[in-house]
Amino acid sequence: MISSARPAAELASLLEQLPGCRLLIDPEYRIVATNSSYLGCCGAHCACDTVGRFCYEVSHGYDAPCDSRGEPCPLQAARMSGRAERCVHVHYTAEGAEHVEVEITPLRDDAGAITLYMERMDRIAATDRKNPLVGRAPAFLRTLESVKRVAPTDTSVLLLGETGTGKEVMARTVHELSHRADKPFVVVDCAGLAETLFESELFGHERGAFTGATSRKPGLVESAAGGTLFIDEVGDIPLSLQVKLLRVVETGLFRRVGGTEMQRTDFRLVAATHRNLRELVAAGTFRPDLYYRISTFPITVPPLRERRADILLLAESLLQRLQCTSAGLTPRARRALERYPFPGNVRELRNIIERAALLADGAPIDVRHLPESFEADDSAAATGTVEHEACAGSPLAFAAREALRAAVRNHKGSRRELAGRLGLSERTLYRKLRSLESA
Repeated sequence: MISSARPAAELASLLEQLPGCRLLIDPEYRIVATNSSYLGCCGAHCACDTVGRFCYEVSHGYDAPCDSRGEPCPLQAARMSGRAERCVHVHYTAEGAEHVEVEITPLRDDAGAITLYMERMDRIAATDRKNPLVGRAPAFLRTLESVKRVAPTDTSVLLLGETGTGKEVMARTVHELSHRADKPFVVVDCAGLAETLFESELFGHERGAFTGATSRKPGLVESAAGGTLFIDEVGDIPLSLQVKLLRVVETGLFRRVGGTEMQRTDFRLVAATHRNLRELVAAGTFRPDLYYRISTFPITVPPLRERRADILLLAESLLQRLQCTSAGLTPRARRALERYPFPGNVRELRNIIERAALLADGAPIDVRHLPESFEADDSAAATGTVEHEACAGSPLAFAAREALRAAVRNHKGSRRELAGRLGLSERTLYRKLRSLESA
Protein backbone atom coordinates (compact mmCIF):
# COMPACT_ATOMS: atom_id res chain seq x y z
CA MET A 1 0.00 0.00 0.00
CA ILE A 2 1.59 3.27 -1.16
CA SER A 3 0.31 6.69 -0.14
CA SER A 4 0.36 9.57 -2.62
CA ALA A 5 1.29 11.84 0.29
CA ARG A 6 4.83 10.46 0.36
CA PRO A 7 7.55 12.58 -1.29
CA ALA A 8 8.27 11.78 -4.96
CA ALA A 9 11.86 10.78 -4.12
CA GLU A 10 10.65 8.19 -1.61
CA LEU A 11 8.10 6.81 -4.06
CA ALA A 12 10.77 6.58 -6.78
CA SER A 13 13.02 4.70 -4.32
CA LEU A 14 10.23 2.20 -3.71
CA LEU A 15 9.77 1.70 -7.46
CA GLU A 16 13.49 1.03 -7.89
CA GLN A 17 13.03 -2.16 -5.87
CA LEU A 18 10.58 -3.53 -8.42
CA PRO A 19 11.64 -5.16 -11.71
CA GLY A 20 10.88 -3.66 -15.09
CA CYS A 21 9.67 -0.24 -16.20
CA ARG A 22 7.46 1.21 -13.45
CA LEU A 23 5.72 4.47 -12.72
CA LEU A 24 3.02 5.75 -10.39
CA ILE A 25 0.11 7.79 -11.73
CA ASP A 26 -2.56 9.66 -9.84
CA PRO A 27 -6.28 9.40 -10.79
CA GLU A 28 -5.89 12.49 -12.98
CA TYR A 29 -3.24 10.80 -15.19
CA ARG A 30 -0.32 12.77 -13.70
CA ILE A 31 2.99 10.94 -13.19
CA VAL A 32 3.93 10.94 -9.49
CA ALA A 33 7.15 8.90 -9.62
CA THR A 34 9.15 6.63 -11.96
CA ASN A 35 12.06 4.24 -11.68
CA SER A 36 15.26 4.41 -13.70
CA SER A 37 14.19 1.45 -15.87
CA TYR A 38 11.25 3.45 -17.15
CA LEU A 39 13.44 6.42 -17.99
CA GLY A 40 16.18 4.33 -19.56
CA CYS A 41 14.66 1.19 -21.04
CA CYS A 42 11.49 2.82 -22.32
CA GLY A 43 13.21 6.00 -23.41
CA ALA A 44 10.63 8.50 -22.18
CA HIS A 45 10.77 12.00 -23.67
CA CYS A 46 12.56 14.55 -21.48
CA ALA A 47 13.59 11.89 -18.97
CA CYS A 48 14.60 14.52 -16.43
CA ASP A 49 11.15 16.07 -16.35
CA THR A 50 8.49 13.35 -16.33
CA VAL A 51 7.15 13.80 -12.79
CA GLY A 52 4.11 16.07 -12.80
CA ARG A 53 3.40 15.54 -16.51
CA PHE A 54 0.49 13.52 -17.88
CA CYS A 55 1.20 9.90 -18.78
CA TYR A 56 -0.51 10.26 -22.17
CA GLU A 57 1.66 13.31 -22.91
CA VAL A 58 4.91 11.51 -22.12
CA SER A 59 4.11 8.20 -23.81
CA HIS A 60 2.09 9.38 -26.80
CA GLY A 61 2.51 13.11 -27.20
CA TYR A 62 -1.27 13.48 -26.77
CA ASP A 63 -3.03 16.41 -25.15
CA ALA A 64 -5.85 14.19 -23.86
CA PRO A 65 -6.22 10.63 -22.43
CA CYS A 66 -5.73 7.70 -24.79
CA ASP A 67 -9.37 6.61 -24.74
CA SER A 68 -10.41 9.99 -26.14
CA ARG A 69 -8.08 9.32 -29.10
CA GLY A 70 -9.59 5.95 -29.97
CA GLU A 71 -7.02 3.84 -28.08
CA PRO A 72 -7.80 1.56 -25.14
CA CYS A 73 -6.89 3.13 -21.81
CA PRO A 74 -5.93 0.65 -19.07
CA LEU A 75 -6.12 3.35 -16.37
CA GLN A 76 -9.71 4.12 -17.30
CA ALA A 77 -10.50 0.39 -17.35
CA ALA A 78 -8.81 -0.11 -13.93
CA ARG A 79 -10.73 2.84 -12.52
CA MET A 80 -14.01 1.23 -13.59
CA SER A 81 -13.19 -2.35 -12.59
CA GLY A 82 -11.12 -1.65 -9.46
CA ARG A 83 -8.59 -4.31 -10.47
CA ALA A 84 -5.50 -4.65 -12.64
CA GLU A 85 -6.06 -4.11 -16.37
CA ARG A 86 -3.71 -4.30 -19.31
CA CYS A 87 -3.55 -3.63 -23.04
CA VAL A 88 -1.06 -3.01 -25.86
CA HIS A 89 -0.12 0.56 -26.77
CA VAL A 90 2.19 2.35 -29.16
CA HIS A 91 4.77 4.13 -26.98
CA TYR A 92 6.89 6.93 -28.44
CA THR A 93 10.55 7.12 -27.48
CA ALA A 94 13.63 8.99 -28.60
CA GLU A 95 14.31 6.07 -30.98
CA GLY A 96 10.80 6.17 -32.46
CA ALA A 97 7.53 4.32 -31.92
CA GLU A 98 7.44 0.87 -30.34
CA HIS A 99 4.75 -1.45 -29.08
CA VAL A 100 4.50 -2.04 -25.34
CA GLU A 101 2.16 -3.95 -23.07
CA VAL A 102 0.85 -1.70 -20.32
CA GLU A 103 -0.55 -3.09 -17.06
CA ILE A 104 -2.23 -0.75 -14.56
CA THR A 105 -2.79 -1.85 -10.95
CA PRO A 106 -4.92 0.26 -8.56
CA LEU A 107 -3.32 1.03 -5.17
CA ARG A 108 -5.57 1.70 -2.16
CA ASP A 109 -5.09 3.63 1.06
CA ASP A 110 -5.99 2.43 4.57
CA ALA A 111 -9.64 3.39 3.98
CA GLY A 112 -9.79 1.28 0.80
CA ALA A 113 -9.92 4.24 -1.58
CA ILE A 114 -7.82 4.15 -4.76
CA THR A 115 -5.21 6.90 -4.50
CA LEU A 116 -2.61 5.85 -7.07
CA TYR A 117 -2.15 3.52 -10.03
CA MET A 118 1.05 1.57 -10.67
CA GLU A 119 1.93 1.13 -14.32
CA ARG A 120 4.23 -1.58 -15.60
CA MET A 121 5.44 -1.46 -19.19
CA ASP A 122 6.89 -4.39 -21.15
CA ARG A 123 8.35 -3.80 -24.58
CA ILE A 124 7.15 -5.95 -27.48
CA ALA A 125 10.26 -5.53 -29.59
CA ALA A 126 10.68 -7.68 -32.69
CA THR A 127 14.31 -8.56 -33.36
CA ASP A 128 13.53 -9.10 -37.05
CA ARG A 129 14.21 -5.56 -38.28
CA LYS A 130 13.36 -6.55 -41.85
CA ASN A 131 9.76 -7.01 -40.72
CA PRO A 132 9.14 -4.67 -37.76
CA LEU A 133 5.77 -4.46 -36.11
CA VAL A 134 3.94 -1.44 -37.50
CA GLY A 135 0.40 -0.44 -36.54
CA ARG A 136 -1.78 1.36 -34.05
CA ALA A 137 -5.26 0.33 -35.23
CA PRO A 138 -7.31 -1.27 -32.42
CA ALA A 139 -7.68 -4.57 -34.34
CA PHE A 140 -3.90 -4.83 -34.72
CA LEU A 141 -3.23 -3.93 -31.08
CA ARG A 142 -5.70 -6.61 -29.94
CA THR A 143 -3.77 -9.17 -31.99
CA LEU A 144 -0.49 -8.06 -30.41
CA GLU A 145 -2.07 -8.29 -26.97
CA SER A 146 -3.00 -11.94 -27.63
CA VAL A 147 0.52 -12.64 -28.93
CA LYS A 148 2.09 -11.09 -25.83
CA ARG A 149 -0.18 -13.12 -23.56
CA VAL A 150 0.56 -16.52 -25.10
CA ALA A 151 4.20 -16.07 -26.13
CA PRO A 152 5.86 -16.89 -22.75
CA THR A 153 4.10 -20.27 -22.62
CA ASP A 154 4.57 -23.45 -24.67
CA THR A 155 0.90 -23.46 -25.76
CA SER A 156 0.27 -24.23 -29.42
CA VAL A 157 -0.85 -21.18 -31.41
CA LEU A 158 -3.06 -21.12 -34.50
CA LEU A 159 -2.83 -17.92 -36.55
CA LEU A 160 -5.90 -17.27 -38.69
CA GLY A 161 -6.18 -14.67 -41.42
CA GLU A 162 -6.28 -13.93 -45.10
CA THR A 163 -3.27 -14.31 -47.36
CA GLY A 164 -0.79 -11.47 -46.98
CA THR A 165 -1.88 -10.24 -43.55
CA GLY A 166 1.51 -10.95 -41.93
CA LYS A 167 0.92 -14.24 -40.15
CA GLU A 168 4.60 -15.22 -40.38
CA VAL A 169 5.62 -11.90 -38.80
CA MET A 170 3.27 -12.69 -35.91
CA ALA A 171 4.67 -16.22 -35.65
CA ARG A 172 8.20 -14.82 -35.40
CA THR A 173 7.03 -12.40 -32.73
CA VAL A 174 5.61 -15.29 -30.69
CA HIS A 175 9.00 -16.98 -30.98
CA GLU A 176 11.01 -13.85 -30.12
CA LEU A 177 8.94 -13.18 -27.00
CA SER A 178 9.22 -16.77 -25.76
CA HIS A 179 11.86 -18.52 -23.68
CA ARG A 180 12.89 -20.30 -26.90
CA ALA A 181 13.98 -17.08 -28.61
CA ASP A 182 17.66 -18.11 -28.72
CA LYS A 183 16.78 -21.40 -30.45
CA PRO A 184 15.82 -22.04 -34.11
CA PHE A 185 12.69 -20.68 -35.78
CA VAL A 186 11.94 -23.19 -38.53
CA VAL A 187 9.34 -22.58 -41.25
CA VAL A 188 7.38 -25.35 -42.97
CA ASP A 189 5.57 -24.00 -46.05
CA CYS A 190 2.94 -26.63 -46.69
CA ALA A 191 1.61 -24.89 -49.81
CA GLY A 192 5.04 -25.10 -51.45
CA LEU A 193 5.71 -28.79 -50.75
CA ALA A 194 4.75 -31.61 -53.10
CA GLU A 195 2.91 -34.42 -51.31
CA THR A 196 5.59 -36.93 -52.34
CA LEU A 197 8.30 -34.85 -50.62
CA PHE A 198 6.31 -33.70 -47.63
CA GLU A 199 7.09 -36.57 -45.27
CA SER A 200 10.80 -36.53 -46.09
CA GLU A 201 11.04 -32.74 -45.59
CA LEU A 202 9.13 -32.81 -42.33
CA PHE A 203 10.65 -35.90 -40.69
CA GLY A 204 13.89 -36.39 -42.61
CA HIS A 205 15.13 -39.62 -44.19
CA GLU A 206 17.82 -42.26 -43.84
CA ARG A 207 20.41 -43.07 -46.45
CA GLY A 208 18.95 -45.34 -49.12
CA ALA A 209 15.35 -44.65 -48.09
CA PHE A 210 14.51 -43.90 -51.73
CA THR A 211 16.26 -43.22 -55.02
CA GLY A 212 18.55 -40.23 -54.59
CA ALA A 213 18.78 -40.50 -50.79
CA THR A 214 22.55 -40.80 -50.73
CA SER A 215 22.92 -39.67 -47.13
CA ARG A 216 20.94 -39.19 -43.94
CA LYS A 217 19.03 -35.91 -43.84
CA PRO A 218 17.43 -34.42 -40.72
CA GLY A 219 13.87 -33.20 -41.11
CA LEU A 220 12.39 -29.85 -40.16
CA VAL A 221 10.90 -31.16 -36.89
CA GLU A 222 14.41 -32.25 -35.92
CA SER A 223 15.94 -28.92 -36.97
CA ALA A 224 13.44 -27.06 -34.78
CA ALA A 225 14.50 -28.89 -31.60
CA GLY A 226 14.47 -26.48 -28.68
CA GLY A 227 12.87 -23.73 -30.75
CA THR A 228 9.67 -23.04 -32.67
CA LEU A 229 8.23 -24.93 -35.62
CA PHE A 230 6.04 -22.66 -37.75
CA ILE A 231 3.76 -24.62 -40.06
CA ASP A 232 2.39 -22.21 -42.66
CA GLU A 233 -0.83 -23.16 -44.46
CA VAL A 234 -1.38 -26.12 -42.18
CA GLY A 235 -4.69 -26.79 -43.93
CA ASP A 236 -2.74 -28.04 -46.97
CA ILE A 237 -1.09 -30.96 -45.14
CA PRO A 238 -2.04 -34.23 -46.86
CA LEU A 239 -4.59 -36.19 -44.85
CA SER A 240 -2.35 -39.28 -44.85
CA LEU A 241 0.39 -37.38 -43.00
CA GLN A 242 -1.77 -35.55 -40.49
CA VAL A 243 -1.74 -38.44 -38.04
CA LYS A 244 2.07 -38.45 -38.06
CA LEU A 245 2.15 -34.73 -37.37
CA LEU A 246 -0.32 -35.21 -34.53
CA ARG A 247 1.91 -37.89 -33.02
CA VAL A 248 5.04 -35.75 -33.04
CA VAL A 249 3.17 -32.73 -31.64
CA GLU A 250 1.71 -34.78 -28.79
CA THR A 251 4.66 -37.02 -27.93
CA GLY A 252 7.74 -35.43 -29.53
CA LEU A 253 8.45 -38.79 -31.20
CA PHE A 254 8.88 -39.41 -34.92
CA ARG A 255 10.58 -41.78 -37.32
CA ARG A 256 12.66 -40.71 -40.33
CA VAL A 257 11.60 -42.01 -43.73
CA GLY A 258 13.35 -45.37 -44.18
CA GLY A 259 14.28 -45.52 -40.49
CA THR A 260 13.32 -48.02 -37.82
CA GLU A 261 14.27 -46.17 -34.65
CA MET A 262 12.07 -43.56 -33.01
CA GLN A 263 13.64 -40.11 -32.69
CA ARG A 264 12.77 -37.47 -30.14
CA THR A 265 12.42 -33.72 -30.57
CA ASP A 266 11.05 -30.80 -28.57
CA PHE A 267 9.57 -27.71 -30.18
CA ARG A 268 6.82 -25.15 -29.74
CA LEU A 269 4.20 -25.35 -32.50
CA VAL A 270 2.81 -22.27 -34.24
CA ALA A 271 0.53 -22.98 -37.20
CA ALA A 272 -1.16 -20.65 -39.67
CA THR A 273 -3.83 -20.89 -42.32
CA HIS A 274 -6.09 -18.72 -44.46
CA ARG A 275 -8.58 -21.58 -44.77
CA ASN A 276 -11.55 -22.45 -42.55
CA LEU A 277 -10.29 -25.55 -40.74
CA ARG A 278 -13.72 -26.26 -39.23
CA GLU A 279 -15.14 -26.60 -42.73
CA LEU A 280 -12.24 -28.88 -43.71
CA VAL A 281 -12.96 -31.04 -40.65
CA ALA A 282 -16.64 -31.24 -41.62
CA ALA A 283 -15.64 -32.17 -45.18
CA GLY A 284 -13.37 -34.95 -43.89
CA THR A 285 -10.14 -33.49 -45.31
CA PHE A 286 -8.68 -32.41 -41.97
CA ARG A 287 -8.47 -34.60 -38.89
CA PRO A 288 -10.56 -33.30 -35.98
CA ASP A 289 -8.04 -34.52 -33.38
CA LEU A 290 -5.24 -32.57 -35.09
CA TYR A 291 -7.47 -29.50 -35.35
CA TYR A 292 -8.25 -29.53 -31.63
CA ARG A 293 -4.58 -30.07 -30.80
CA ILE A 294 -3.21 -27.15 -32.82
CA SER A 295 -6.03 -24.66 -32.12
CA THR A 296 -5.48 -24.35 -28.37
CA PHE A 297 -4.93 -20.61 -28.70
CA PRO A 298 -6.31 -19.18 -31.96
CA ILE A 299 -5.33 -15.62 -32.93
CA THR A 300 -6.92 -13.76 -35.83
CA VAL A 301 -4.58 -11.49 -37.80
CA PRO A 302 -6.84 -8.74 -39.19
CA PRO A 303 -6.96 -7.85 -42.90
CA LEU A 304 -5.66 -4.45 -43.94
CA ARG A 305 -9.16 -3.14 -44.69
CA GLU A 306 -9.86 -3.44 -40.94
CA ARG A 307 -6.65 -1.49 -40.20
CA ARG A 308 -7.17 1.60 -42.37
CA ALA A 309 -5.46 3.78 -39.77
CA ASP A 310 -2.30 1.73 -40.39
CA ILE A 311 -2.16 1.95 -44.20
CA LEU A 312 -0.09 5.13 -44.39
CA LEU A 313 2.07 4.07 -41.43
CA LEU A 314 2.87 0.82 -43.23
CA ALA A 315 3.49 2.62 -46.54
CA GLU A 316 5.98 5.01 -44.93
CA SER A 317 7.67 2.16 -43.06
CA LEU A 318 7.98 0.19 -46.30
CA LEU A 319 9.57 3.17 -48.04
CA GLN A 320 12.18 3.37 -45.28
CA ARG A 321 12.89 -0.35 -45.41
CA LEU A 322 13.22 -0.33 -49.20
CA GLN A 323 15.92 2.34 -48.75
CA CYS A 324 14.65 4.08 -51.87
CA THR A 325 15.18 7.74 -52.73
CA SER A 326 11.47 8.58 -52.94
CA ALA A 327 10.47 11.86 -51.30
CA GLY A 328 7.36 10.38 -49.71
CA LEU A 329 3.70 10.40 -50.77
CA THR A 330 1.66 13.24 -52.23
CA PRO A 331 -1.71 14.03 -50.57
CA ARG A 332 -3.55 12.52 -53.56
CA ALA A 333 -1.55 9.29 -53.29
CA ARG A 334 -2.22 9.12 -49.57
CA ARG A 335 -5.98 9.54 -50.11
CA ALA A 336 -5.97 6.90 -52.86
CA LEU A 337 -4.14 4.39 -50.66
CA GLU A 338 -6.54 4.95 -47.77
CA ARG A 339 -9.55 4.31 -50.04
CA TYR A 340 -8.25 1.12 -51.65
CA PRO A 341 -9.60 -2.19 -50.18
CA PHE A 342 -6.28 -4.12 -50.49
CA PRO A 343 -7.55 -7.66 -51.16
CA GLY A 344 -3.91 -8.81 -51.02
CA ASN A 345 -3.39 -7.06 -47.66
CA VAL A 346 0.09 -6.01 -46.48
CA ARG A 347 1.84 -8.09 -49.14
CA GLU A 348 -0.06 -6.23 -51.87
CA LEU A 349 0.72 -2.89 -50.24
CA ARG A 350 4.43 -3.73 -50.23
CA ASN A 351 4.40 -4.61 -53.94
CA ILE A 352 2.51 -1.42 -54.80
CA ILE A 353 4.87 0.80 -52.80
CA GLU A 354 7.99 -0.87 -54.21
CA ARG A 355 6.76 -0.43 -57.79
CA ALA A 356 5.66 3.16 -57.18
CA ALA A 357 9.01 4.09 -55.64
CA LEU A 358 10.81 2.84 -58.74
CA LEU A 359 8.48 4.77 -61.05
CA ALA A 360 8.73 7.96 -59.01
CA ASP A 361 12.51 7.95 -59.44
CA GLY A 362 13.21 10.09 -56.38
CA ALA A 363 10.15 12.33 -56.69
CA PRO A 364 7.18 12.12 -54.33
CA ILE A 365 4.95 9.15 -55.12
CA ASP A 366 1.73 10.39 -56.77
CA VAL A 367 -1.42 8.62 -57.97
CA ARG A 368 0.08 8.30 -61.45
CA HIS A 369 2.80 6.05 -59.98
CA LEU A 370 0.21 3.69 -58.51
CA PRO A 371 -1.63 0.97 -60.50
CA GLU A 372 -4.27 2.18 -62.97
CA SER A 373 -7.13 1.13 -60.68
CA PHE A 374 -5.98 3.72 -58.13
CA GLU A 375 -5.91 6.44 -60.77
CA ALA A 376 -9.38 5.53 -62.00
CA ASP A 377 -10.75 5.57 -58.44
CA ASP A 378 -9.09 8.91 -57.76
CA SER A 379 -10.46 10.41 -60.98
CA ALA A 380 -13.94 9.07 -60.25
CA ALA A 381 -13.84 10.57 -56.77
CA ALA A 382 -12.64 13.91 -58.12
CA THR A 383 -15.20 13.90 -60.94
CA GLY A 384 -17.97 13.03 -58.51
CA THR A 385 -17.01 15.97 -56.31
CA VAL A 386 -16.89 18.39 -59.24
CA GLU A 387 -20.21 17.14 -60.63
CA HIS A 388 -21.84 17.53 -57.23
CA GLU A 389 -20.54 21.08 -56.92
CA ALA A 390 -21.58 21.92 -60.47
CA CYS A 391 -25.11 20.60 -59.90
CA ALA A 392 -25.32 22.73 -56.79
CA GLY A 393 -24.12 25.75 -58.72
CA SER A 394 -21.03 26.07 -56.52
CA PRO A 395 -18.81 29.11 -57.19
CA LEU A 396 -15.87 26.84 -56.35
CA ALA A 397 -16.62 24.61 -59.37
CA PHE A 398 -16.81 27.67 -61.63
CA ALA A 399 -13.51 28.99 -60.25
CA ALA A 400 -11.84 25.60 -60.80
CA ARG A 401 -12.94 25.53 -64.46
CA GLU A 402 -11.74 29.10 -65.04
CA ALA A 403 -8.39 28.30 -63.42
CA LEU A 404 -7.96 25.32 -65.72
CA ARG A 405 -8.84 27.43 -68.79
CA ALA A 406 -6.24 30.01 -67.75
CA ALA A 407 -3.61 27.31 -67.25
CA VAL A 408 -4.28 25.92 -70.75
CA ARG A 409 -4.12 29.39 -72.34
CA ASN A 410 -0.85 30.32 -70.66
CA HIS A 411 0.92 26.98 -71.07
CA LYS A 412 3.26 26.75 -74.09
CA GLY A 413 4.52 23.21 -73.66
CA SER A 414 3.08 19.73 -74.17
CA ARG A 415 0.00 18.28 -72.53
CA ARG A 416 2.26 15.93 -70.53
CA GLU A 417 4.17 18.90 -69.08
CA LEU A 418 0.89 20.66 -68.25
CA ALA A 419 -0.43 17.56 -66.50
CA GLY A 420 2.77 17.36 -64.44
CA ARG A 421 2.57 21.03 -63.50
CA LEU A 422 -1.04 20.58 -62.36
CA GLY A 423 -0.28 17.37 -60.47
CA LEU A 424 -2.56 15.31 -62.73
CA SER A 425 -2.10 12.30 -64.95
CA GLU A 426 -2.46 12.89 -68.69
CA ARG A 427 -5.61 10.78 -68.70
CA THR A 428 -7.20 12.90 -65.96
CA LEU A 429 -6.15 16.12 -67.70
CA TYR A 430 -7.77 15.05 -70.99
CA ARG A 431 -10.94 14.11 -69.12
CA LYS A 432 -11.08 17.55 -67.50
CA LEU A 433 -10.44 19.27 -70.84
CA ARG A 434 -13.31 17.36 -72.45
CA SER A 435 -15.57 18.47 -69.58
CA LEU A 436 -14.48 22.09 -70.24
CA GLU A 437 -15.48 21.81 -73.90
CA SER A 438 -18.93 20.54 -72.99
CA ALA A 439 -19.43 23.13 -70.22
